[in-house]
Amino acid sequence: MRKTAPTPRTRIRRSPEYAHYDTRQLYDIIDAAHLCHIAFHDGNSVHSLPMACWRVGDHLHIHGSTGSRLMQSLCIGMEVSISICHFDGLVLARSAFNHSMNYRSAVIYGCFTPINDETAKLEVLDHFMERLAPGRVRDIRNGNRKELGATIVLRLPLTEAAVKIRTGGPIDDEKDLDLPVWAGVLPVALVKLPAIAEPGQQIATPDYVSSWTADAHKPV
Repeated sequence: MRKTAPTPRTRIRRSPEYAHYDTRQLYDIIDAAHLCHIAFHDGNSVHSLPMACWRVGDHLHIHGSTGSRLMQSLCIGMEVSISICHFDGLVLARSAFNHSMNYRSAVIYGCFTPINDETAKLEVLDHFMERLAPGRVRDIRNGNRKELGATIVLRLPLTEAAVKIRTGGPIDDEKDLDLPVWAGVLPVALVKLPAIAEPGQQIATPDYVSSWTADAHKPV
């Protein structure tokens, strides 16, 4: 497990006991996500946009159309802040101002760079598909040169990030512990629902769909 020293903008000052600076925690949060939010300033205004994301090694990846103004801006090295958060539960305390939430969050800073090599781009996109549905790459039609040329794939090194994780129950003031108020955690989980097949198909259900259905009531 590799530790990273906090920078002035990643050092967590509010509730520092929830801070983590090891790459394993950061990677776990990214790998459990399908979406991130990318915040940036385009010279005129501030924006925060949701994007599909995935990790390969020590880089975060996104992809989009060559016609996207965002992707064109990111290609030239615009600095961004990326956030990912998983909501794990409501924490109910005995007093109003001690309520909290359990969560796992990461904020990542840096600049994206494009992957221009065609072979490398295909490999990263295949990795994305395998991340979504392991084994599906073998079934689907590969992108052609025109589709690949119309797609920008960007990567950002995971070298500057802040991770914050809150777990456990409420932290009440000692004077409130005897109040006749229910206290505890209301857990929340994102779950997989049964697969829905497109009507009229005459093919066998692939393993990656069957396993998704089998895990329908397990957290994602």
